[in-house]
Amino acid sequence: MIVKEVADILEELAPLSLAEEYDNVGLLLGDPQSEVSGILVTLDALENVVDEAISRKFNLIVTFHPIIFSGLKKITGRTYVERVVQKALKHNINIYSMHTALDNVSQGVNGKLCEVLGIENPQILIQKTNTIKKLTTYIPVNAVEKVKDALFTAGGGAIGNYSHCSFTLEGKGSFMPEKGSAPTLGKKGEIEITDELQLHMTFPERLEKKIVRALFDSHPYEEVAYEVITLDNTNPSEGMGMIGMLPEPMKEADFLAMVKDKMKVGCIRHSAFRNKKIQRVAVLGGSGAFAISAARAEGADAFVTSDLKYHQFFEAEESILLADIGHYESEQYTKNLLVDYLTKKIPNFAVALSESKTNPIKYY
Repeated sequence: MIVKEVADILEELAPLSLAEEYDNVGLLLGDPQSEVSGILVTLDALENVVDEAISRKFNLIVTFHPIIFSGLKKITGRTYVERVVQKALKHNINIYSMHTALDNVSQGVNGKLCEVLGIENPQILIQKTNTIKKLTTYIPVNAVEKVKDALFTAGGGAIGNYSHCSFTLEGKGSFMPEKGSAPTLGKKGEIEITDELQLHMTFPERLEKKIVRALFDSHPYEEVAYEVITLDNTNPSEGMGMIGMLPEPMKEADFLAMVKDKMKVGCIRHSAFRNKKIQRVAVLGGSGAFAISAARAEGADAFVTSDLKYHQFFEAEESILLADIGHYESEQYTKNLLVDYLTKKIPNFAVALSESKTNPIKYY
């Protein structure tokens, strides 16, 4: 198996097109055509993780956080980033980062956080916009099922928990084959009027090239009439954070104690208690201050995240319990998620959870 094949498997889980614009994801170091001797999964690709990969003879590190976030102007070994890059290049170690691509899928970072905390029926907290497109095309009646099947196979027509979704309208299509054409129907120089169906089908933005290719490959006409538009609809399966319900309401102190235990947290920074039960809970792994207003708007009793600053705790406005559990702590189970996923996808391959400690924050 080569690096690109592993990358393709990871992108089935978290397409890179879902990453935030500021982010740096995908293969950061290495050769996509190199053979993979083993995969080491970590939250941070630090120097001790590269050393571990070398000692275990693994040449692909799959990391959540990107070790290269902004441009490197020099590689002299002066910073921890430069030393990682130097050592990885010297020992032919490939490094692949997922970061916000994995943040923005329902089965990613925040889905795992919900699973660990026992949050049921979680939904995306801040749904992405402008990521759903709609295809409209015109097909002769006898070819409709062939074209629809090709589009469904390419990933079209999936809406939430439903697949094979489409809509058709009957109508008459007209065209006249001109000089140089090779018409499937009709004769050159004569207007042809035929029974057609107008097909509407939505699909994720990231699949546009694949959808259009499937349309052209399956459609019988020499010239395919079609249009693709971007919808304003929010996407219920893509976006930041999640929100759901605990099986039973809990007292605030009991809720924090449960979070502290399940997330293996040394301490929790939190806003003032409101003397109200906690049941509807929002989560966002990593720095989540930007989602406080969304959690409040969605009626969350508590919001579990990290990296809240002093003044951001005031945004609780006595209407929600804010719980800052630490950046590393909020994302720690991402490693387990990726190991489980890769092991299921490539069961007879060496995939391992890194044993190196990468949390830079200590508690006294």
